[in-house]
Formats: sequence, structure tokens, C-alpha cells
Amino acid sequence: MAPDTVLLARLEECVAREASPRTGRLPSERSLAQSLGVGRAELRKALGVLEGQGRIRRHVGRGTFLTGMRETAHEIADRVSLKTSPAAAMEARLLIEPGLVSLAAEKATPEQIIELRRLCAEMRAVDSWDAYAELDWRFHNMIAAATGNILLTEIQQLLNQVRRNVVWDDLDTPPPRPRPDYHSFAEHEAIVAGIASRDPRIAAAAMRRHLEATRDRLLNKPYD
Repeated sequence: MAPDTVLLARLEECVAREASPRTGRLPSERSLAQSLGVGRAELRKALGVLEGQGRIRRHVGRGTFLTGMRETAHEIADRVSLKTSPAAAMEARLLIEPGLVSLAAEKATPEQIIELRRLCAEMRAVDSWDAYAELDWRFHNMIAAATGNILLTEIQQLLNQVRRNVVWDDLDTPPPRPRPDYHSFAEHEAIVAGIASRDPRIAAAAMRRHLEATRDRLLNKPYD
């Protein structure tokens, strides 16, 4: 027998009120049954109706969740970061970013090239590592945007956030700011020069040198 409409309406209200705002997870069946004053069997029938309507999804061993609840980009990056080592992040960058900059060399607009040059100049003038990190973040995302490919841009933003989470703190960044001869300054400028020359091979080679230098400094960092 199908659950009555009153129970379904009360369950819908209860689910909307008590589901986790972050993950969409519902309270346990026991808790829901107690809140609604019904038996577990009757509750399961009502939950089955909501599942059939695509309103909830049930995972054995994990619980029941509202559909339509999606992780934000930052939540995805944070989750992936917990499972990613600095070395693995750099490995991913070496596979992905030379390809991105190669495409950017073909498709970047003059305005995007101007913006990349401006970011390079601003990085040389920063007064703190935090300011540098923000500009560096924007620089690598701008390269992805210059490909004109939304999917690649989204992938790069995830990669960039994971890189920021797991690599940045392990780099040698003596205060208060980057030295004038900091290796990334010239490497970034070489990347932009490759893009501006419209030569995908030059741009990709410049990106690869930059990432390899960062990787080497990261992996060769002395630890106490």
C-alpha cells in the first residue's frame, strides 16, 4: 500500500528542514521515524516514493541524500587535496599545463596577452608572498581562459586550487617577499613570450621548464 499524502507532505517538510545544508544528507531512518511519529516500515515506503521521484538518493552504508545538492568547486578541490601529495600535484601539472599553454599560443586574444604581461609586471613588484600567490593564481588561470575552452578552463581551475592547497606551503618562501631574482619571474615572462609569438612549441617548452624548476625546488627542499 502506498503511503498517504499527508505523510508524504510531512516527510517532505521534515527532509527540507533537517537535511544537511552542505551535503544534503538526511538524518537516520530512526530519527526521521521518531520525528514523524511513524514506524520504520511506513517511513521506508514514503522514502521509496521520494526516491522514485528522483528527490532523494539512498546509498548503502552512507545514508540518504537530497538530490540537487552538489559540491562547490572549492569543496571538490578540498576533497581532492586531501588525497593528493605535492609530487602528484606537480605530476598532474606537467601533464596538463604545457598542453593548455600550447593552445593558448594559438587562441589568446591581444587583450589576454596584455593582461598576462601586466600580471608578470605586478608579480615583480609585490611586497609579500601572499600578494605574489594571488597574482600567480590569476596568471595560470588566465592562461587556461586564453584557450577559449570552458572545459579546459574549469579543469585548470580545479588543478590550480589543488596545487595551491598542497604545493604552496611546501615551497621555500623566505619572508617578506620574493627576491628580485626569484626564478618564476623570468619563467613566467618566457611563457608569455611564447604565447605572444604564437608558437605552441616554444610556449609549451617554457611552461615545462617553469614547472620542472618548481618541482625540483619542491622535492629538493631540505627538511629538519
